[in-house]
Amino acid sequence: MKNRLTLLNSAMAICIGLSASTVQAEGSLSIYHWFEYIPQTLLDKFAKENDVTVTMDTFDSNEAMLASLKAGKLGSYDVAVPGDYMVEIMRGIDMLDSFESSELSNFDNIEDKWVDVDFDPGRKHSIPYQWGSTSFMVNRDVYKGDIRTTDIIFNPPAELEGKINVLDSQGEVLALASLHLGIPQCSQDREQLKALNALFQEAKPKWASFNSDAAKDVLVSGDVAVGMIWNGFGAKAREEGANVEYSYPKEGYVVWMDNVVLLKDAPNRENAIKFMDFLLEPENIAEVTNFARYTAGVKGVGSLLDAELKASPEANPPADAPAGTFVAVCDEATQKLYDQIWTNVKK
Repeated sequence: MKNRLTLLNSAMAICIGLSASTVQAEGSLSIYHWFEYIPQTLLDKFAKENDVTVTMDTFDSNEAMLASLKAGKLGSYDVAVPGDYMVEIMRGIDMLDSFESSELSNFDNIEDKWVDVDFDPGRKHSIPYQWGSTSFMVNRDVYKGDIRTTDIIFNPPAELEGKINVLDSQGEVLALASLHLGIPQCSQDREQLKALNALFQEAKPKWASFNSDAAKDVLVSGDVAVGMIWNGFGAKAREEGANVEYSYPKEGYVVWMDNVVLLKDAPNRENAIKFMDFLLEPENIAEVTNFARYTAGVKGVGSLLDAELKASPEANPPADAPAGTFVAVCDEATQKLYDQIWTNVKK
């Protein structure tokens, strides 16, 4: 799924298949973003307020975004929206530009706990966008048993076999599998890696599909009865009428924070900084949160959120839920082992 959204001062036209490598005019902003993750009205607002043309291409996983940038797209976009672990990876391979906090008039609006983060200490390259969790949902018309276990994905009961969609997202799927087995994410232990690979080989025949951009749609349509999904996307599935329940499994689940990063060689750096500052305004990022159904990392947003979102079961883990786990960044040698396991999964 690659859509380019072009927003002019007073209107927005949607164009399909345009190249992001087009030379940017003065008064432009080029965004590389997740699909279905920002309201068009907000992009319109930024375009109008700053008299710029905004273009946006979309991706469906952190790994797809990284591969695209490595393949020659770096230098075409001004900002991107990677997850926490991908920010750390991109920072380590010199894909990010840096900025001073003084360049953002709204920098102090960042919630204190999200300022000095491990993946970007002191926020020199990124600002928080949204954060949430990755787990799975189950259609309660199909299965009425206990869903608070990752067995639903990796060792499903007979009535769910062949009815499971798994995200096409290497980092999150491998992390959830590691939690299921109770092993470290970046293990070099041969037996643990063999167990991880075996888990996938045994589970894969019981899955129906790998899909990220349609993860919500296949649950709403009933094409699958179980879907690995992000909690906000899952809330949308429920709100669209699917009788689905989001799980906070006892073995654990993934938490993440997506961030807006300033890319190296951004063709429109000044407008990129303006856009990042724009997203640190509570009313603007609240519009994203109400649309996407996740949680912002900006002060002053709570009073601007929909009542339904505040009460959403997807955003409110049960009291006995374990703490979520961030995707770990492995060293290069270890990552190659996990890449091979994922390649075997996708064969």
